[in-house]
Amino acid sequence: MDNYSKRKYFLAAIFIVVVLIFSIRLFRLQVLDSNYKQYATKNVLRRVVSYPARGLIYDRHGELLVYNKASYDLLVTPRELSEFDTTALCRILEVEKADFITSLNKAKRYSRYKPSVIVKQLSPENYAVLQEKLFRYPGFFVQTRTLREYPQKTAAHVLGYVGEVNRSTIEKNPYYSQGDYIGITGLEKAYEKELRGQKGVSFQLVDVHNRIKGSYQNGRRDTSAVLGKNLTTTIDAELQAYAEYLMNNKKGSIVAIEPATGEVLSFLSAPTYDPSLLVGRSRGANYAKLDQDTLLPMFNRAIRANYPPGSTFKLINALIGLEEDAINTHTAFSCSGRGSRPIRCTHDHYSPISLRDAIRESCNPFFWHTFSAIFRKYPKASDAYEVWRNHVMSFGLGTKLGNELSNEVPGNIPKAGYYSYFYGANHWNALTIRSMAIGQGELQITPFQLANVAATIANRGHYITPHLVRSVWNTQEPEQKLEFERHETTISPEHFDPVIEGMQAVVEESGIRYTSRLDSIIICGKTGTVENNHGSDHSVFIAFAPKDNPKIAVSVYVEHGVWGSRYGAPIASLIIEKYLNDSIAPRRIPIETRMHEANLLNPIQKK
Repeated sequence: MDNYSKRKYFLAAIFIVVVLIFSIRLFRLQVLDSNYKQYATKNVLRRVVSYPARGLIYDRHGELLVYNKASYDLLVTPRELSEFDTTALCRILEVEKADFITSLNKAKRYSRYKPSVIVKQLSPENYAVLQEKLFRYPGFFVQTRTLREYPQKTAAHVLGYVGEVNRSTIEKNPYYSQGDYIGITGLEKAYEKELRGQKGVSFQLVDVHNRIKGSYQNGRRDTSAVLGKNLTTTIDAELQAYAEYLMNNKKGSIVAIEPATGEVLSFLSAPTYDPSLLVGRSRGANYAKLDQDTLLPMFNRAIRANYPPGSTFKLINALIGLEEDAINTHTAFSCSGRGSRPIRCTHDHYSPISLRDAIRESCNPFFWHTFSAIFRKYPKASDAYEVWRNHVMSFGLGTKLGNELSNEVPGNIPKAGYYSYFYGANHWNALTIRSMAIGQGELQITPFQLANVAATIANRGHYITPHLVRSVWNTQEPEQKLEFERHETTISPEHFDPVIEGMQAVVEESGIRYTSRLDSIIICGKTGTVENNHGSDHSVFIAFAPKDNPKIAVSVYVEHGVWGSRYGAPIASLIIEKYLNDSIAPRRIPIETRMHEANLLNPIQKK
């Protein structure tokens, strides 16, 4: 056999082998492999995301604050669409036809192959009707979701709300996809990773009539969703609701803290809003109304409003004076009442006056002289001021306290350089900034910080980072109890008792005893009247109780409340009584009614 014949048979053998390989491959695809059958019968492989139920949120006593209810999103895959009755579908969905067509065109522009949400948050009733007729609409399918539900209708600024994720977040975090939901504010944002759980994915075979025919490859590629973890908060739901009741038709804040633990018992920014308004298909319209409301109900005054602390700050000034040995419990300063210089006194009382009674009477000249005495201990005003400022900041002022809620502001305790810049180095002194001695001037403090000051004094010199969540847990894992840092002030513990004696005298011996004193509980507090150039002055009060082994510390800030004794003190005493006694004594019901019914949303303007 010549070489040509050998080469001919060799090429023929190769050809036969190739044909045989292709024949076997075709036999497997057409007869043995069900995947081919899937496409041959026009079945569609659909990737369905399984969204886990978001974690629940409870109050400190196990009362449910947030749970989930079923909702459904309608999705479309444009390449699978065929002609359908748009009007009939819109009638089932209860949506406007023009809006539906706009969403459909947007989905087509996004991708003809990837599913897009076209109608969000269908109610169970709409879904039930749609499910029976979905076979008429190839390319459309429903995905189960959950929406937040609020049985208490309170604590909106604490809980926060959930909204659709934006493109920026999707680009930064591969976990999220278009149409996903994420915590936007409050605890929903702070504990997003714990609350959201983990998405699952299943692959389903769907026929030309939009009917599910089974799972792909017997579910080998599917993953299960993991439920979100639950939160047990520190909030007392009953106390929170009561705080909102008292602050009806008012602007301001109430914050209550358990001094021994730093747990926040009540956290209110007023006016507030019903958190259920930001759930469901009406969320967008409701958000726009809340955002445009001139009373700013979505603005979290408790941690974002910078206020002067007023006379409540005199407590810190007294403690610094004692620590710096600028004054002692026997030190007395004279006061000429409204004729006092360089700071006048707004109260009539005897003179000279010492520490305990100066706190009770809120004597401006006493605390100015204390401030001045601190400065005289140092050769330079800037050195004295920085020593004073460091003491102030050890109470958690001038810095973020580090709670879970975002957008907290630090307040403002200016550095010495601030005054050197405006007045020139060595051209300012205590007299120049004397308003700081009585809680005015450049001092800026949040109500949250003020409550923490009350807790710090109650603890005689330390505080635990105030926080809103006690533990994170679910049924599959052990409860994770959170731990928070203890902070010491620069003030020696022995200096707190004389100041606390003065605070007790404020409640039991001054004019507020008629509205704020309790029969069985010793309250220690301090009023503040904060000057306001845009209307009536603000009413402020901080307090803790009982005097020994305190269980609650509270700050109340009522905008345009005129005097600290008019609204701040009575409201704080009611909060304390409600928490410690579970009810309000009959003799104090008229005070409670008056606080609730007072409407301060239209303050009297100063002339």
